[in-house]
Amino acid sequence: MATNVLDAAAPTGAGRRTPWKTPAGEPAYARPALLLLTALAALLYTWGIGHSQYHTFYADAARSMTQSWKAFFYGSFDPGNSITLDKTPGFLWPQALSARLLGFHPWTLTLPQVLEGVASLLVLYRLVHRWAGTHAALVAGAAFLVTPVAVGLFRTSVEDPAFTLCLLLAAEATQRAARAGRLSPLLQAGFWVGAAFQAKMLEAWAVLPALALVHLVSAPVALRRRLAHLGLAALVTLAVSASWMLAVTLVPAKARPYVDGTTDNSAFSMVVGYNFLNRFASLGVSAAATGSVSATQGAGHRGGAARGAGGPGAAVPDATGHSGTRRGAGATGAAGPARHAHRAEGQRGAAAPEGATYRAGGGFGGARDGWAKMFGPALAAQTGWFYPFAAVAAGCGVLWRRGRPRTDAARAGFLLWGTWLATYFLVFSAGSVGPHTYYMGVIAVPLAALTGAGTVRLWRAHRAGGRRAWALPGAVAATTAWSAYLAGRFPSFLPWLAPAVAVLGSAAVVLLVLTRPGRPRAGGRLALGGLAASLAALLAAPTAWAAQVFDPAYGTAGMGSVGPTAPDRGPARTGTPGAQAARGRTTAAGPGAWGGIASDGGMSAAQRRLLDYTRAHQGSARYVFATTNWNAASPYILAAGAQVLPLGGFSGQVPFPTPARFRRLVADGRVRYVLAGGGARFGPPTAGTANPAAGKTAATRIADWVASSCAEVPAAAYGGTAAAPGQTLYRCGPGQ
Repeated sequence: MATNVLDAAAPTGAGRRTPWKTPAGEPAYARPALLLLTALAALLYTWGIGHSQYHTFYADAARSMTQSWKAFFYGSFDPGNSITLDKTPGFLWPQALSARLLGFHPWTLTLPQVLEGVASLLVLYRLVHRWAGTHAALVAGAAFLVTPVAVGLFRTSVEDPAFTLCLLLAAEATQRAARAGRLSPLLQAGFWVGAAFQAKMLEAWAVLPALALVHLVSAPVALRRRLAHLGLAALVTLAVSASWMLAVTLVPAKARPYVDGTTDNSAFSMVVGYNFLNRFASLGVSAAATGSVSATQGAGHRGGAARGAGGPGAAVPDATGHSGTRRGAGATGAAGPARHAHRAEGQRGAAAPEGATYRAGGGFGGARDGWAKMFGPALAAQTGWFYPFAAVAAGCGVLWRRGRPRTDAARAGFLLWGTWLATYFLVFSAGSVGPHTYYMGVIAVPLAALTGAGTVRLWRAHRAGGRRAWALPGAVAATTAWSAYLAGRFPSFLPWLAPAVAVLGSAAVVLLVLTRPGRPRAGGRLALGGLAASLAALLAAPTAWAAQVFDPAYGTAGMGSVGPTAPDRGPARTGTPGAQAARGRTTAAGPGAWGGIASDGGMSAAQRRLLDYTRAHQGSARYVFATTNWNAASPYILAAGAQVLPLGGFSGQVPFPTPARFRRLVADGRVRYVLAGGGARFGPPTAGTANPAAGKTAATRIADWVASSCAEVPAAAYGGTAAAPGQTLYRCGPGQ
């Protein structure tokens, strides 16, 4: 008896209907299943959203962007519009708008990412449904839903949620253009790639080979017209991508904020040098000639260890020898009550592995950086559970369609997702990723699509018999072995998981082999049992990781990961000491690097007294005070929207303001107070003479001048205690 449960193809010509009713020609459970996936996605992305926390760098900018439209457009870090972020601000525009409409809270910064995540799931379903049918779309949606990095990504206020959604919309428009040979959808695709550029800069262009290949190969029009369409779409992509950079460039420097990450105040330097070429420093690529802060100078964005079996990892030295990790960005995302409870205590995790080697690009050779990083447990456990299955699906999908017409839509789909996956896989393998797990969201998309379409394609081949019938059990066996191996790298986390996956996968392979056409038990319920066991084996391990979002001991990291990321670290988990003691668990060595990411947005009593004092004595000064690093400015911007002048940008190496410019600000009365010193929680080393590791930068020279030329304000003048350990308030200028 033939079993064709996955043979339903996408219906054609279906009209508009109510969202909860299944269109004609599809299985009755199709629409309820999609609604269930959507509801589960919303649940995973919003769980604990009321306990979200701010990330102090991006959240500072979001706060500033709610206070003026000028700051909104430029992505200013501070309310005084002195300096921008070290990124294009497009990904923060939805967050700032949300905060303007609903008030400035951690959850209002997280909410746009939740909506972007649900929309991404629906767009992915639409793409796969149109390409490979209902069942393929449902499996793809389920695979995307349980991929750990997707769960963590859409709970975290970073660049990649908006970036991922825009690329999916570009792929959907390209698919329509390739099927009909029309120009309009292809121009829409160009627009969406440009919008993705505003969120993630040049990384958005890595999708262009996949989109161009699909249209060039499969669009049902003459070659000359296909090339013309691609040329026009490229112009749209370039225009939208460069729009913000051109606008910034055309505005006189005195009328806008300084562009962070640069030495020449150029948006192009920030995008091309600081945020692109620096990522490939381990390959010998230098951004020194681009007018940007180079990877060897800016200690703020390299290094970082993975989270331990229970939580964020400890800081490790980066390429310059400085300890710390780069910020995760925005609100750290939704978290459980225990996460909320330990805000003041920071998170703890595993230290760097013994004997690890450091690379110029930052991180460890075999963990966070190096060509094998994508297969390392830190990233693979968050992203790569479907690597073998997706590879088999892509290969079979292209090879089995040989001899078909050029316009074959099925082959075009495999080309799209296979090229997308291969391109980004290569980019991330060559470039520096560091602790930024959320970068992998763009990898999770093609993996899910290929898993969904591959399941249907390989199942049909299995039921048809012949040599191709071995592809499905082979893919399931390879994926089971990979999943069991990967889960086995985390022996302290659900120790039963690896054996369970192995048992499920083995049972699935046996059933699939026994039910091949021509065998006595071919077809019927036994074959469906093999299919069900296959899907269970594929989805079990990533589901176990994704489900940790409900466990407050794991929660979600500011870098977008869910569950453990570093193997063999023992039973350590994040959470309060009380929560850990209740579970019989202890933390691993030392304070974690991630303590500086999360903030509830409040100021200490001492910080509030200092702010009240400087405001009371501000007079006509433009700034309440200046700080020698952005970390020191952060609580005052985040909690009070104070106009504080940070020195040195995110890296601490940016020559803004120059010492001469700063002295003019003091002489003109625009700066009266300077808050110097204090330990940087992450990012740049603290500027000042007390920290020689910072080097001689504009910020350190200013700090030296302040210490020698300005009058120290005794702590007793503003409450009796320093605002933070190691910080000193100075009064500069006439009458000091």
